[in-house]
Amino acid sequence: MGCFSCIRPSKNVKDYDGGDIDTNSSVGGKRRENVNGNVSMKKSGSARAKGKDGKTPSMGNAAHSFTFKELALATQNFREANLIGGGGFGSVYKGRLESGLVVAVKQLNLEGLQGNQEFIVEVLMLSLLHHPNLVNLIGYCTDGDQRLLVYEFMQMGSLENHLFEPTQMPLSWSTRMKIAVDAARGIEYLHCKVNPPVIYRDLKSSNILLDNDFSAKLSDFGLAKLGPVGDNTHVSTRVMGTYGYCAPEYAMSGKLTLKSDIYSFGVVLLELITGRMAIDTTKSPAEQNLVKWSRPYLKDPRRHVHMVDPLLEGQFSIRCLHHAVAVTAMCLQEQASFRPLISDIVLALEFLASQPEDSRRSRSHTRTSPSPSHVVDAKKADLRMQGRENRPC
Repeated sequence: MGCFSCIRPSKNVKDYDGGDIDTNSSVGGKRRENVNGNVSMKKSGSARAKGKDGKTPSMGNAAHSFTFKELALATQNFREANLIGGGGFGSVYKGRLESGLVVAVKQLNLEGLQGNQEFIVEVLMLSLLHHPNLVNLIGYCTDGDQRLLVYEFMQMGSLENHLFEPTQMPLSWSTRMKIAVDAARGIEYLHCKVNPPVIYRDLKSSNILLDNDFSAKLSDFGLAKLGPVGDNTHVSTRVMGTYGYCAPEYAMSGKLTLKSDIYSFGVVLLELITGRMAIDTTKSPAEQNLVKWSRPYLKDPRRHVHMVDPLLEGQFSIRCLHHAVAVTAMCLQEQASFRPLISDIVLALEFLASQPEDSRRSRSHTRTSPSPSHVVDAKKADLRMQGRENRPC
């Protein structure tokens, strides 16, 4: 398999749980990386983020510290007309900094210790981690009891918006595969290029943001955790995340692994293919949970076309659909060890996204048999991971 190599994690690095992380990996505006280009996130006593006392981290040159006045000015005093999103975490406003840069300003609702810890984790994570498929953190504000985060502005909003808002133009099959590849590359960076690996823990369509070209970036790292190191197979933590996206073993036991993110990614793939929400209480009880509803369709290739988003109007290749469903089904394996590695998923999705546009626009509602050459190419990109345990990428 063309897997990317991960560096061997240091055995003295333990899971971050509101404790200390070395933020000195940003020195003079540059990240400290090892010879393989992997980002080190080892703990140190030199720069500490202590969730218990509510102190915020010293970020050096990694992210800009804004005053509340600056951000109030940028958002026109947080005018409702500038509101572009919101939820239990708080509100997101479109703003324009004094420099003219258009940004997204997230004003957090801090509910005690947990809210402040999530703020600290997000600032630390996004200041240390840099990748084309992760949203760029520009700065933060900690004036008094204010906790705000300033991000690059993603013009096209969230994937959730484009899939489920009736006012949005339907996404084409090729755009959906492009978004899937971008999101997978972001997860691959977290799992395979960071030491120790990072478990995203909140992968869902609302956390995948899109720019003008529909390039996708992962956002909202408040629930991210450092993954298992050494001989450890998991980290134990309080169950967090979003119902409908959480891996079953994590929801039941609190045991979090890299494969927990893979399950969540499978749910996002399912949303991309079907145009259905992970949880939709407006549907009949049998159809409210997307994964449960999809199981019979995933198992029967003859039924794959019947689960596709009707807004696609048949504009996709039946062969590409079968491969996409196969990737999705393996991500949604109930036994975590049977789920694929993210690097294998990236390879398979890159194959699907690379198919010429005209081949995608074949008749999708008739049964077709793949050509021998297509089968050979598909096998090269297939996921030969059944029975794999957690191993380095």
